[in-house]
Amino acid sequence: MGEKRFTKRARTLRRDMTAAERRLWSRLRNRQLANTKFVKQFAIGPYVADFAARSLRLVVELDGGQHSEAKDAARTELIEEHGYRVIRFWNNDVMDNIEGVLETIAEEIHIARGR
Repeated sequence: MGEKRFTKRARTLRRDMTAAERRLWSRLRNRQLANTKFVKQFAIGPYVADFAARSLRLVVELDGGQHSEAKDAARTELIEEHGYRVIRFWNNDVMDNIEGVLETIAEEIHIARGR
């Protein structure tokens, strides 16, 4: 499986973001949170991370009903093997408590900068 395939998939996912992804992206883009640059739908190994602060090696994943604990654990492990810290939120957390989600991400940014 080539890197090109995952880049193409990431492009497709950027266009077809979920409502929760669009909502969070509207608050992460353009360094709005803690002056941190995030990218969306970033290919890491065979996976495409929802959002990544590459300079801090931090990944933010949003989970909906299609996610399973076992599948997500394997995905998280592989992303972490690439040197990233992964934090996860449920889609409904983003939709119902965006400020709490942003506060948690800001705390993770602060921790990542302190490493």
